[in-house]
Amino acid sequence: MRVLLCPDKFAGTLSAPEVADAVATGWRSVADGDDLLIRPLADGGPGFVEVLADALDGRRVPVPTVDPLGRPAAGEILLTADGSTAYLESAQACGLHLLSVAERDPKTTTSYGLGLLVAAAVESGARTVVIGLGGSATNDAGAGMLAALGVTPLDAAGAALPYGGAALALVDALDGAPRLRDARLVAATDVDNPLLGLHGASNVFGPQKGADRADVLLLDAALERFAAVLERDLPGCPAGLGALPGGGAAGGLGAAILALGGGCESGIGLVTRATALDAALDAADLVITGEGSFDHQSLRGKVVAGVAGAARDRGVPCVVVAGQVSTGRREAASAGVTDAYSLVEHFGGEPAGGLDAALSRPADGLRELGARLARQWSR
Repeated sequence: MRVLLCPDKFAGTLSAPEVADAVATGWRSVADGDDLLIRPLADGGPGFVEVLADALDGRRVPVPTVDPLGRPAAGEILLTADGSTAYLESAQACGLHLLSVAERDPKTTTSYGLGLLVAAAVESGARTVVIGLGGSATNDAGAGMLAALGVTPLDAAGAALPYGGAALALVDALDGAPRLRDARLVAATDVDNPLLGLHGASNVFGPQKGADRADVLLLDAALERFAAVLERDLPGCPAGLGALPGGGAAGGLGAAILALGGGCESGIGLVTRATALDAALDAADLVITGEGSFDHQSLRGKVVAGVAGAARDRGVPCVVVAGQVSTGRREAASAGVTDAYSLVEHFGGEPAGGLDAALSRPADGLRELGARLARQWSR
């Protein structure tokens, strides 16, 4: 049997390659003769560079950066063999996982560290810089990133603003010009939310980063003011920046990339091409994908949705493994999911009650699920 393993990460516990390896180990313990093809995936969030590094003929270059609170953090860029394209991910500098729960406050967190990664990519000579967006702790519309690239937001007195989204309520002008050496930026994201409004960065994603209702209203107003200043003062910034699809990705980093003349591209589409996923799907008898939480958001542009839809179009069954499953069976089936399995509900062979074990030993649970799936599916 030809089985394609193409999961996303289990956020906070296992990377996509680790998830795939755990399921594969369990499967082989039951059906060692089957042909397992492993293609870990990402949609632009954490793990984007790692997944691409396994698929592309390039080199990973360590780059020191800072986290959303300005503390030292380890980052990297992935350069293609000819050096023309660099890939990086915002989560290495802006990731929510870099902060404790008590530290999460999108009013003050900054994307400055991402600007350091972009600057390193530009200085390496890359002509195209692809930035995976997702999993961010910031809501500053890329103001920190712009500052690291030479564009400083100022208040009415001409003073540089403090970092964070809330300070943008006082933005009055910009100082400087982006140091990009004519490199083009591309946002890799499957989020189509705009920067502003009910479906914008602050309203939709702010609460996940620690914002209460008052914070959301303050941040949305601050980003509206910042978007107006960007349109007025940044050459090449498109009109209507606040309403453009993808502008709300990663706390408004999408909008900053668009303001710099960049574009948006599907993160899962980019990874799919790099990993030759279509050819693997064509040859598969069964597809196994997954992520940490299979919920209503999973079917809106996430890895699982893309994989399941592609499997359905080919008439191939698709099974989802996840830490937790809250998507309805009918909704999942309409997206192409044949079945979904939760570590919380089926850990150690016992239904229900496995939350602590699932969270503390997810690889063990995935190996058990892999063995179970092999018993059910292997011919």
